[in-house]
Amino acid sequence: MASSSSTESAPVKTVQLEGKIIAITGANRGIGLGIADCCLSNGAKAIYSIDIGDTGDEFDALSAKYPNQLFALQADITKEESIQAAIDQILEKAGGLHGMVCNAGRTKHKPALDFTTEEIDQLWGVNLYGSFYSARCAARAFIKQGIMGSIVFTASMASYRPNKRVPSAPYGASKAGVRNMTHTLAMEWAQCNIRVKSVSPGLVKTAMTYWVEQQPDWEQQLKYYGGMPPLAAVEELGGACIC
Repeated sequence: MASSSSTESAPVKTVQLEGKIIAITGANRGIGLGIADCCLSNGAKAIYSIDIGDTGDEFDALSAKYPNQLFALQADITKEESIQAAIDQILEKAGGLHGMVCNAGRTKHKPALDFTTEEIDQLWGVNLYGSFYSARCAARAFIKQGIMGSIVFTASMASYRPNKRVPSAPYGASKAGVRNMTHTLAMEWAQCNIRVKSVSPGLVKTAMTYWVEQQPDWEQQLKYYGGMPPLAAVEELGGACIC
């Protein structure tokens, strides 16, 4: 998320978000809220969560920790006009936008033959179309302001390989699309001084993954797969997003 305002300035050795205004889709809770926390703790001026749902206790607690720096806007990212309206509000209220984290996502795990068309449309509508619309609206704002902007997508390890325990071909396909989109947009928008990257987390401890550690053979799975035992904390993704 951090960027330098001049190509001739000295290399930046620390993450600097001072004065930055950042929008994060799906940041009312979960991974998005964890990224918001990390951005604010690294000096961001204001964070705007763009989410279709309501805020909760965790959002309120973070808002109290950073008074007048964390805000929530309601929008449906599957509709470009809705996300554009939210971006326009940010530009009007905050006077600018420097970064966008395209984080909002849905997940559903079941055998491929059991997916309904409606379920597939819901997954791709949020994960793929919503990410593209959010990025495009942000890019327009950066170009309009004449600034170096930054866009970060939340992809997934499922974009590289399937999850044997909980397969989901439509979910993995949507996240693979996000990762490919990242590469293409990074190339296309480099001439506009817009940086684009993606982060591909594995299982992260959120409300959507509560069931993972409740599996009766969870301890056996840990022994089989190895690695670091606990699920990732949402805050652990923040560093990768703000760099």
